[in-house]
Amino acid sequence: MNFKENISLKSYNTFGIDVNAKRFISIDSVYQLQQLLKIEKDIFLISGGSNMLLTKDIEKLVVHIDIKGISIDRENHNDIYLTVNAGENWHDFVLWCVSENYGGVENLSLIPGNVGTCPIQNIGAYGVEVKDTISKVEALEIETGKLVQFSNKECNFGYRNSIFKNEVKGKYIIISVSFKLTKNNHNLNSSYGAIETELASKNITKPTLKDISEAVITIRESKLPDPKKIGNSGSFFKNPVIAKSQFLELQKEYPNVPSYIVSDTEIKVPAGWLIEQAGFKGKRYGEFGVHEKQALVLVNYGNASGAEIYQLAEKIKESIFNKFGISLEIEVNIIA
Repeated sequence: MNFKENISLKSYNTFGIDVNAKRFISIDSVYQLQQLLKIEKDIFLISGGSNMLLTKDIEKLVVHIDIKGISIDRENHNDIYLTVNAGENWHDFVLWCVSENYGGVENLSLIPGNVGTCPIQNIGAYGVEVKDTISKVEALEIETGKLVQFSNKECNFGYRNSIFKNEVKGKYIIISVSFKLTKNNHNLNSSYGAIETELASKNITKPTLKDISEAVITIRESKLPDPKKIGNSGSFFKNPVIAKSQFLELQKEYPNVPSYIVSDTEIKVPAGWLIEQAGFKGKRYGEFGVHEKQALVLVNYGNASGAEIYQLAEKIKESIFNKFGISLEIEVNIIA
């Protein structure tokens, strides 16, 4: 096995935080991973590095999951079942699906990271969550080295949540994710306002998978910074869900507050709107700050530390609570 020592993780996390891995190894097969777990169990996993904020050097062995491959399990006239290994880039997978006319993930275009981390966060965007297409997740139990399958139901998916963030956190390594996608009669989701507007601007009335994917890419590129140019991890905070009674009080003071109905008693309020109202949008503090076009995104302009960005996040949370009485929850995994 090719162990490396004192490796910078700057290129392994989308925030571009320059922390050091005392020891590092890249794994490209299940067998290799099983062999490693026989001698090392206290490890730190990294894949696409898209949903983490590193605030310190990593003393544990850093294991980079780079297992690639896509296979077709079975298909019928309308559906296709795919298994995608954890090291595949998520956006590349989405573009491949669109090119093959496989429907279900087109709204999730341009989300950074790898396939193996998509179930952990239950990634979602523009009216779609990845749980709607996942049929099962295969993971390796760290303690035993055995492969275990989790059905969609067993994953306990919730809003930006799953069993992998809670009950079994740190106990399994996701090896592959299986998807059920459509080949015909696609259930296109173009009702999200921004997508509707983008399609209308192009006079598209009967969109294809490609049309929706391209609309999402255009929208995201217009609002979100490219991690290759400005370090970031996408949405840093979850959109808070509050009681309808609390929302009605908020609406009295801010009649134009945007909202989404969750249930008869709950309303979702965009965290980005709250942060903008609190005056943080576009604020820069030396080498870090809040993105000028999307207040939900914290950014590293080049040489910021993870600790500085985390301190800014805590400052924002405190300000939002003091101003609105709403508690923001960090979506990104803080490594402290």
